Amino acid sequence: MKTIALILSLLIAGCAVSFAQCGKKFTITTSKTEHLDSGGNITHTDDEKAIVVISKADITINVNDEHKMAGTIKSNTCDWPVAYKEGKSVIKALINTENGEDKNVTITITGKDGKVTLLFEVEGEADDRIRVTVDKFEESV
Repeated sequence: MKTIALILSLLIAGCAVSFAQCGKKFTITTSKTEHLDSGGNITHTDDEKAIVVISKADITINVNDEHKMAGTIKSNTCDWPVAYKEGKSVIKALINTENGEDKNVTITITGKDGKVTLLFEVEGEADDRIRVTVDKFEESV
């Protein structure tokens, strides 16, 4: 009986760690943007600072303090065995662009070998997907 209780305790603790960042507000800072075509080939790269803030319900994106967008998160699947280092989140959001257009966006955040990347895919724009590598990933209050 003690063995079963110990196994259950370890499983519950593992689940708590696995979802440590899920549902929390966090800020991502990047310094380089890669534009990809539908085949995943890099079409061009820009050196630019971007700050992405993701909470349970909202997302804001600020690029070079010049281009600002915000939106509402419609769904978020989240599985991070090692918070902020190893795992994956898929966020579906409705983003309002600078020119007032609403765009459906899928953001895939992937952590592998301690490297975290974001892939932004705008519905209807398969030939201009955006990938950024995270320089800084931190929880916000």
